[in-house]
Parts: sequence; structure tokens; C-alpha cells
Amino acid sequence: MNALYRYITPKLLEALKISPVVFLNGARQSGKSTLVQNLADQISGDRDHPVAYVSFDRATQMAAAATAPEAFLKNYKNSLIIDEVQLVPELFRVLKIVVDELRLRDKKHANGKYLLTGSANILALPKLSDPLVGRITVLTLFPFSSAESSKGKGDGLEKILTMDFAGLTDRGIGLMDAIKLSSFPEIADKGLKERNIWFDGYLTTILQRDARQLADLEKISILPALLRVLSARAGGLINDSDISREVGLNSVTGKFYRSILKMMFLTFDVPPWHRNIGKRLVKSPKGYITDTSLLCHMLGLDPDEIYKNKPDLFGHVVENFVATELTKLLSFGNIRAQLLHFRTSDGKEVDFVLEQPDGNLFGIEIKKSESVNAGDFKGLHALAELAGTAFTGGIVLYSGKDVVPFGDKLWAVPFSILWQ
Repeated sequence: MNALYRYITPKLLEALKISPVVFLNGARQSGKSTLVQNLADQISGDRDHPVAYVSFDRATQMAAAATAPEAFLKNYKNSLIIDEVQLVPELFRVLKIVVDELRLRDKKHANGKYLLTGSANILALPKLSDPLVGRITVLTLFPFSSAESSKGKGDGLEKILTMDFAGLTDRGIGLMDAIKLSSFPEIADKGLKERNIWFDGYLTTILQRDARQLADLEKISILPALLRVLSARAGGLINDSDISREVGLNSVTGKFYRSILKMMFLTFDVPPWHRNIGKRLVKSPKGYITDTSLLCHMLGLDPDEIYKNKPDLFGHVVENFVATELTKLLSFGNIRAQLLHFRTSDGKEVDFVLEQPDGNLFGIEIKKSESVNAGDFKGLHALAELAGTAFTGGIVLYSGKDVVPFGDKLWAVPFSILWQ
């Protein structure tokens, strides 16, 4: 399954046309190396001068680049792909120098010169990202979306925002199938036993080796426990004091360690939507695990077991799944929007809000059951009241099969729209 076409490809190729440096980041094993190597011919466009590929997972290449970064870069006359570039932070400052020289010498051919991949979010490291402002485009490759792994069109988000629900079909894929399919390429089509073995090895590498390369962590052994705590709280409001106390850290250290997990794309936050209005709104982010199969693994539970026997927990699993799917659809689709959540101090909430650059809002509420009633829309009504004309519509995603209108610009819509 790991040879599937990745839906971010057109966006990546377009970025190479307009920027001298493109950085494709994302969690380890999300498919970055496979993608960029498969695109090497398209990146180069010249069979006589093929694009070069270097991986800093290879100790000799890493040592050479760290020792003499400028000489290392200038040794490659044509386009260059560098894998796991965050392992040589010295390169980022030198990239600015080399790119500026290239622009002065041959601005016409400066774009698409360097394609970098990395398993750490350099935007969270200003010392690395700041030198390349105006010279770099940053994209993120996540594990498979359910649309990618099931070969859908990947236009579910466009359909949601335009409320175009005609011809919606589940394509023979149920919610549990979709949750399992939307995972890392190596395990998206594997069974529970293979997934558990893979995740054990994966987490050992990530939490022991990669974390040390990002920061000097005195209590690095606490990271697995922290990830378990965050998994148990997936979909809940982030409270760093409570989380830190649970793993035996002070709140400052706990928040820093949590930032390391985010930098490695193991977790992510969904910020709150709020404006300067009279009604009090909750302003804490909600936390999620980047891969829902990893979430189940950290809880030590079979996803099918959760579905059959733990309905409350399954609700959190489904919310986490939708959070990851919306994030993936935003990463490779044509929609520009920020993923947020909405909650008032008196308990009205909408699981997800999509805010577009013009300020328009669309609400998405999650309900795991096969039926929906008018009460399920109370959060969306509260959001609509506060947002006024900025509110363009809202849906309740549910496990049924029918698209049902519940008033002006409000709909009940099957989860299957996510993998259209």
C-alpha cells in the first residue's frame, strides 16, 4: 500500500516552481522519502542532469554537511533533495547564503533548487526557520488520509463547505474501516498484531533517538507516559498543569515536553475560536493524537473492542479521527482555512470550526450514533448566533447513511463524506 499516490503531490510540484527551497515535513514513516524520490524526475526535468538525493540518516553524509555546510551544498550543481535535514541545523543559515547567491547569479533557475524533508517542525524552531523567510515554502505530509488509502477523490472538504452532498456514497467503506485505513503507509492495510509490533518499534525510535536530537531532555523516559496521558485525554481541553502533574513534572517542564511531541508530529492542538464579544468563550486548545491507530495503541486497546464495548471511549476515538482527517484534507486540498473549536463557558460547543481567510465560519459537530435529532445542533445554533453573517453553515457528522436537512444551512451528513 505504501506506493499509493499522495494527494499533496500537485501542491508540492507547484511550490517547487515558485520557491527556491521547499521543506516537506511530517512524522517519521509518513511517506516523505518515498514521495520525493518518486518525484525526482519531475523535480529535475532534465535526464542529463538528474536531481541528487542525500539522506542525513547516513552518518557520513550528516558529518560532511555539519563539518562544512557551504562546501557541501555548493558541491551539488543541480537540484538537491535532502532527507531528514533537521539533523544538520547548521545547514539552514548557509542555505540562505547559497540561495541568495543563486538568485543574484541566475534568478530564472533559482526556484526548485532544494527540496528538504524532515521529521521535526522547523517552524517551531525560529533559529532554523527565520533565516529562510521569503525563500522557503513549508508543506506537511501526514499519514494516509482515508480518501488516499481508499482511492477517493479527496474533495470531501470542498463538498462540506459548499454543502454539495449530492451523490454521496460510502463506497463500501465503514467508519471502522476508514479509521484503520487512515494511518502510516507501512501499516494501513495490516492487522492488529502487526500494527502493535510496528508501533512498539516506531515509538522506541521516535521517543528515544529523535527526541534527543531536538532537545536536551533530562527526563526523556517520561515521554511515553506523557503520550499515554495525552491519548487518554484526546479531544479534551489542554490543561498543562494537570497533565504535568499526572506524569510527575512541573507545569513549565511538562509544557516543554509536550511541545517536543508536537514538534515530532505525534500530537497536535486545535485552537479555540473567539472574538472580542460579550459572551465568555473558553480559550484553551483541544489536544489530539496525529494517528488514531496510534491513539488506540497507546490506550492498549483493539479499535474493534472499543467500538463494540466502550461507547464513551469510542466517541473520543471518532472525534480524534475526524480531527486528523480534517487536518489532512486541509494539508493537500484547495481550501484555505484554520481548524478551530468553539466552546462557551456555559457548555455550548462545536467540535470543529473552519475559519476561512475572509472570516467566514463553518461548524462541524461529531456524533457517533446512527441517528441525529434537533438537540444535536444546539452548539451550531450558538455559534451561528455569535458569528452572525460570518456563519456560512454547519453539519453534524454521524454514522447514518442519509443526508438530512435540519434547517437553514444545517445538515446531518454521513462520515463517509470524509473519504469521498
